[in-house]
Amino acid sequence: MTSFYLPDLGEGLQDAEIVSWHVAEGDRVVANQPLVAVETQKAVVEVPSPRSGRIVRLYGSPGDIIDVGAKLVDFDEAARDDKESVVGKLPGIKASSVKAPPAVRARAKELGIDLTGVTGTGPGGSITIKDLTLKDLNYAGGDTAASPPPEPLRGARRAMARNMNHAGTQVVPATLTGQANIDHWPQASDTTIYVIRAIVAGIKMEPALNTWFDGQKMTRQLHPLVDLGLAMDTRDGLFVPTLRDIASQSDKTLRNGLEQLKKDVVARTVPPEDLRGQTITLSNFGMIGGDHSAMVVMPPQVAILGVGQLKSQAIVVNGKVRVARIMPLSLTFDHRAVTGGEAGRFFNAVIKELEKPKDGGDYDAH
Repeated sequence: MTSFYLPDLGEGLQDAEIVSWHVAEGDRVVANQPLVAVETQKAVVEVPSPRSGRIVRLYGSPGDIIDVGAKLVDFDEAARDDKESVVGKLPGIKASSVKAPPAVRARAKELGIDLTGVTGTGPGGSITIKDLTLKDLNYAGGDTAASPPPEPLRGARRAMARNMNHAGTQVVPATLTGQANIDHWPQASDTTIYVIRAIVAGIKMEPALNTWFDGQKMTRQLHPLVDLGLAMDTRDGLFVPTLRDIASQSDKTLRNGLEQLKKDVVARTVPPEDLRGQTITLSNFGMIGGDHSAMVVMPPQVAILGVGQLKSQAIVVNGKVRVARIMPLSLTFDHRAVTGGEAGRFFNAVIKELEKPKDGGDYDAH
């Protein structure tokens, strides 16, 4: 008998939550056949079988959290047959044509929702977490005045809580606030793309903001490429997927990349590597509400830029008061690695780029 242990599926991974098994004890499997779906660092990952053989024992059930290096499966290699192609099935789950990723299936099971009655709005008609949210309204009931019992954090919320706790104990934050006059922007301007270009301009002025800092070793690593993290709010928690090398991409390529990341986050199919390696982060919290914010810097990054709710307000221009469209901005930085002067110069460069004349077309700001 041979045992298979949970491998390290990503940088800094300590454990993973079992979402669903694709096989059962007694099944015969072949090498590279999917064994189990696990969720780690907010991404659902399929773990393949390392070999062919018969499954003797599965360790853990959906919802269980197991450590990296812990035993996952026992194989009986005496029954090995490399030509075997029998695929295991989820116990108690009938074959279905329903399209839904493992995380959605697990959530539907928790809510008691039959996926065959849910209309999918995701890619190719797949069911998303948002689809379940709408369907859940029809399943709600019971005594709404009674408080539900405490429940353990899982999946994305558990990862978020762990990351925020780590950031809260490691970072020495400081925050700058200001605003940019964007009254001259063309109609239907792509706000996010303009802000991304402004971040590139800010880093060109002050590369110290595009840095990883190690507080234990007291070292910093300046990055030649800008890999931008984009904070995205979902019902299940905060996701921060990454746009790579934003300075070298066209506006169209950036927009396509943004849309793909949004779809992947909603469908919970974002690749694990797209949730790592950010060198600086953007939070467009103003889409929900608020003007300014003291945000959380996620180490080893040293900075996060926030965009508040766009509004019209009275400002003074050339000694005269007039109404203009304003973009509130916030910059939180790790004061261990970034000086106030560096933060200020970055911030001013961002504002200057946003206030430059815009023609509404695709432009090259790098």
